[in-house]
Amino acid sequence: MRIEKDSIGSLEIPTDAYYGIHTLRASKNFVSSGEKIHPVLIKSYLLVKKSTAITNNKIKILDEEKFKSIDSAIDSLIVETEQAIENGYHSIYTKIIVDPLQGGAGTSLNMNINEVIANTALKVMGKEFGSYDIIHPIDDVNLSQSTNDTYPTAFKVASIYLLKELQDSFAYLQRSLQNKEEQFKGILKLGRTQFQDAVPVTLGQEFGAYAQAFARDRWRLYNAEERLRSVNLGGTAIGNSINADRRYVLEINNVLRKLTGLPIAKGEDLIDATQNLDMFVEVHGIVKAGATSILKMCNDLRFMSSGPTGGIGEINLPEMQAGSSIMPGKVNPVILEQGIQAAELVKGHDSMISNLVAAGHLELNAFLPMISHLFLKSLSILKQINITLSDKCILGISANKDRCRENLISSNAIAAALIPEFGYDEIDRIAKVSLANGSRFIDELMKSTKITEKELVNILSREIGIEIE
Repeated sequence: MRIEKDSIGSLEIPTDAYYGIHTLRASKNFVSSGEKIHPVLIKSYLLVKKSTAITNNKIKILDEEKFKSIDSAIDSLIVETEQAIENGYHSIYTKIIVDPLQGGAGTSLNMNINEVIANTALKVMGKEFGSYDIIHPIDDVNLSQSTNDTYPTAFKVASIYLLKELQDSFAYLQRSLQNKEEQFKGILKLGRTQFQDAVPVTLGQEFGAYAQAFARDRWRLYNAEERLRSVNLGGTAIGNSINADRRYVLEINNVLRKLTGLPIAKGEDLIDATQNLDMFVEVHGIVKAGATSILKMCNDLRFMSSGPTGGIGEINLPEMQAGSSIMPGKVNPVILEQGIQAAELVKGHDSMISNLVAAGHLELNAFLPMISHLFLKSLSILKQINITLSDKCILGISANKDRCRENLISSNAIAAALIPEFGYDEIDRIAKVSLANGSRFIDELMKSTKITEKELVNILSREIGIEIE
């Protein structure tokens, strides 16, 4: 064990631990939620720290030897974090150990990262962990910074990265639906409003409408990115840049922009950018809109596939797993159910984010850790759900053409579409006869007009402007 000290006292730290006393106190103080800091946030925070080290070295307040060790340490930690992004939990989580549910506006995460960078840099130099007289977590790694400008900046960088991935996933889902739109374009079926029979539509038109909704979601996310490009890095504690060299404040965001490859810009008012997080409410609202599109489609597809023999049964979902431990042969729409639950989770996140953003006081929002955790979690979950829905559900959907036709011609709702062909009075008369006799409208229609089922379907197809299969 090694002994580390802070203003509160001393603690024993495992000799080989990359973290230090501030991190250990945080891990003891806060309950464990069972979740981890998002790896993209860790990587983004490391990029912020690399930017600060480069800038501090450039203006000659961080000497060359320290800078090279810190820079090398950050690079190695970024590689570890990228492995966590690709493969899930990784060794980085033996170093970044603080819980997402933490007080202190994110100081615990900032100090965890500072201490890990410092001790990794000491290792690069061949020194023992905890030798902070050589490289100090605050004096060197946190030089010219505060949690209050580094955390929000890292959060915005992470958010933009994940927003781009979410955009791509909506595009992927959109293409899958457009493929089904083309595949099902000639399949005529019964439309429904308020769960009641309505006028004819094609199965392809229904899938095309889903695709258009996701196209809008994709476009909204593309435009939302610009809301997050303005950062408060250089503002330090409350946005007035106390303890930061003016040369640093002018240069730091240029360095970060080059490192991240993102159009990051210094906020016009760093005090505003430090205390107000309303942009996350705005952007997450757009993310929530995407979740509602997912909900709508998943519920529709469950309804259209219901039964299959005792329900609507117009489409067949791919069979993913056995659905019951007691009912043989039952297969449930599990992928759609997962999508619904994920979308509802995002809606819940939206409410919490709004409440926590509103709860900020004066120069800072103390609840940034949970805001960031829920925000980034929403982006990651929806991205995965979009891909899963596409690969494990949409691409495998097939049409039950016979059921589509049977449901259509058995419904009295087709009467409205036949008025141009037979006239309102005749259709009204036949409908009343059907009602009085308790018979199907189509049976009375065929009896009165001598029309065949094939001719009827051709008329309905002509009315909505499609060619049937």
